[in-house]
Amino acid sequence: MNLLKTSVLNGVAVLIKTATMFLLNKILAVYVGPAGYAAIGQFQNFIQMITTFAGSAVNTAVVKYTAEYYADEKKQRTVWQTAGSIVSIFSFIFTFLVLIFHQQLSFWIFKTGDYGSVLIWFAVFLIFFNLNALLLAILNGKKEILKLVFANIAGSLFSLIVTGLLAVKLGLYGALVALCIYQSLNFIVTLYLSYRSEWFSFSYFFGKIDSDITRKFLAFAAMALVSAICVPLSQMVIRSYLVHEYNATYAGYWEAMIRLSAAYLMLVTTTLSVYYLPRLSELSNIQEIKKEVYLGYKFIFPLAVVGGTLVYLLKDWIIPLLFSSAFLPMRELFLWQMIGDSLKIGSWILAYLMLGKAMTKLFIGTEIIFACASIVLTYVCTKIFGFKGVSIAHLVNYALYWSVMGYFVFAVLKDRESRFGKE
Repeated sequence: MNLLKTSVLNGVAVLIKTATMFLLNKILAVYVGPAGYAAIGQFQNFIQMITTFAGSAVNTAVVKYTAEYYADEKKQRTVWQTAGSIVSIFSFIFTFLVLIFHQQLSFWIFKTGDYGSVLIWFAVFLIFFNLNALLLAILNGKKEILKLVFANIAGSLFSLIVTGLLAVKLGLYGALVALCIYQSLNFIVTLYLSYRSEWFSFSYFFGKIDSDITRKFLAFAAMALVSAICVPLSQMVIRSYLVHEYNATYAGYWEAMIRLSAAYLMLVTTTLSVYYLPRLSELSNIQEIKKEVYLGYKFIFPLAVVGGTLVYLLKDWIIPLLFSSAFLPMRELFLWQMIGDSLKIGSWILAYLMLGKAMTKLFIGTEIIFACASIVLTYVCTKIFGFKGVSIAHLVNYALYWSVMGYFVFAVLKDRESRFGKE
């Protein structure tokens, strides 16, 4: 499946997901407000960290090796069985830990014990989070894009229905519970779609853990775990800093800005994960890799630029439409955020090459450095520019990140090519 066809199919799913996100943003803006946004952002970051530690760390490797072993079904099954067993074991371990420490976690995440029961909901449904993610990774690696699209559409609709209903009925508490349970409903759909595939059998996902496959997983798991710590934790630190320096409402403005960025960039980021990762995993020749990267900058990067420009020009219309008039102070973030988003996509085209080629040391090093840089830059820029400094920091950080990616990624590839060539 080529880039254009993948983008078109993804476009359908992304349009639906974007529409549901816009509707959800409106519902949440009305029923939880800016301060509630900040709490939701904190909890989402926590979920991201825990699900990764509980098994989702192997999913990038599952995509890579499912694609790489496309002609060897036996090897694919070994990959799935090892991944399924790892996911199940670690999911149950973290379910147990969250259940034990749910009250303490509530104080850490929300600064109050009122949401301890939300953590219980999350623990109960954690296994379904990770099994759903595993099946989606397999569908991605098998390049069953149509089924992947249907699964993503189902996830979007469940997210809208469950979150919308619970937020309207129970406010912030309901929105937090919805984050815990809607993925389990999506798992039913993903399981059904996978079950209808010729390659599917329940026995392929549980059993012996293969030591060779596990070793291959380790590099990807290390990258995923570092990313799961660095990115969400840096966002949680920044959000806490904004609450302390300004207040929870201003932290909510920033969270709304992040969610808007994620929504309009969704076509771009989904295409990167669905098309680029399996495609780059297949390629070994550096010239072919360069050609694929060039296509990314030819077709994907301009989409980000155009999307960001439109969002900026329409900001005074977008804010009251998608959020509410209470969010109008976030308009000062738009210019810097949109420029930073374009730079982010430019850098991510190369970052996905890092993932596809398992450049573990480079990935881990850059993730740690630039997560720390985002915190430091936020502190410095807000002191100089005020609240808009949080988005200026975003711009500066990704400008630096892209520069580093541009130099080191191809340096590593050339080094590998020269070494293997000599051997």
